[in-house]
Amino acid sequence: MIADASNIETVVNHAFVIIVSICVFFLLLITVLMVTFVIKYSRKKNKKPKNIHGNTSLEVIWTLIPTLIVIYMFWLGWTGYETMSSPPKNAMVIHVDAQMWKWTFHYNNGVTSDTLYVPLDKAVRVDLHSKDVDHSFFVPAFRVKEDVIPTRHNFTWFKPEKVGEYQIECAQYCGLGHSHMLAKLVVLPQNKFTAWLNSRAPKGNSNKDVAAN
Repeated sequence: MIADASNIETVVNHAFVIIVSICVFFLLLITVLMVTFVIKYSRKKNKKPKNIHGNTSLEVIWTLIPTLIVIYMFWLGWTGYETMSSPPKNAMVIHVDAQMWKWTFHYNNGVTSDTLYVPLDKAVRVDLHSKDVDHSFFVPAFRVKEDVIPTRHNFTWFKPEKVGEYQIECAQYCGLGHSHMLAKLVVLPQNKFTAWLNSRAPKGNSNKDVAAN
């Protein structure tokens, strides 16, 4: 089984698969019943329509079951939202500046980069700031998206679960260069991430434990 790229991807994919499966089931059920009824109750076979009376049990069933299904889908969405909006207290914090048309990432030891480097299996919280207009921080592979609004403090978080390189996009139209507002997210093993972070740190700010701050 292929591992998900992040813990958020796992949450979102789980809800997506269940909801789509429910929709497909009812699409097939309704289509089959519709075709069956059209054939079975064709006017050619039933020239004289017959009046029928309501069935209380049937009405309760087809009201109760959809209601329970909708409540279940709401619960999936709510629990997923709670996960996505509640980063661990020990999450590594990275400050993200968005501006037309680039991303800039700031680490606690003074490192600044136009590529987002993060350690594997470590919760990462990105604090989002806009210097000009509305933007949206979007990592498709991680199923992470959060608006970046001027004067508003937004954040999102994730825990990378697979080493690799992923695309960061802006999901909010922000001007003529919107489609070029791209960056890379690189997931590294902890030791390689620490080495990279310390090698880029200003003199005197190197810290082997910075990823834990």
